[in-house]
Amino acid sequence: MDHKREIISCARELIEERGLAKTSVAAISERMGVARTLFYHYFPSKEDLVAAVLDTYVDEFIAELKAWNASRMQGDIEGALDSIVALLRNLLFEGDAAHKPFRRALATHENAALYLQFVNRVADASANYIVETTVRDYERLHEVRINNIYETFYMLTLGLIGYLRQHPETSDEVLKDLIAQTLHFEREREQSHHTAD
Repeated sequence: MDHKREIISCARELIEERGLAKTSVAAISERMGVARTLFYHYFPSKEDLVAAVLDTYVDEFIAELKAWNASRMQGDIEGALDSIVALLRNLLFEGDAAHKPFRRALATHENAALYLQFVNRVADASANYIVETTVRDYERLHEVRINNIYETFYMLTLGLIGYLRQHPETSDEVLKDLIAQTLHFEREREQSHHTAD
């Protein structure tokens, strides 16, 4: 078995159980039943290990994003908006049991620094992925009307995650409007048949 992956897996479990501050090199070594020298053979510091743990969560987030991208219908902007908002809510609040402990761990004050690192890594990885895939698909059919594409998606990801964590009750329509306005999409809305009095 790969000792490096074992250390990352053990650290992830401990962070979810105890929080980042109480996840020490000693605790990891004790749980694994190995000497601390094994830890330092693979990770020069706890910070390097934390980065590796975060990468596992980011990889899972991007895997979900890839599944979303593969399932969307080309040219269906409304469908893409519906499904990306549902995905975002699922990743932040619901999801499978394996991800719930991490989301709870990130919600604590103690793990605020870990949360910020995670969100920044997710924003970077998501923006890079979307620019290389979804944007390329979109520009074959439509004009891309934003500048600084990577930066826009990075900021959009950060903003949506932060806003939705603070305002989970926000309607899907508002979230879809925020995305569409940021990216200069024209939304296909049902025409209202109401007349002014």
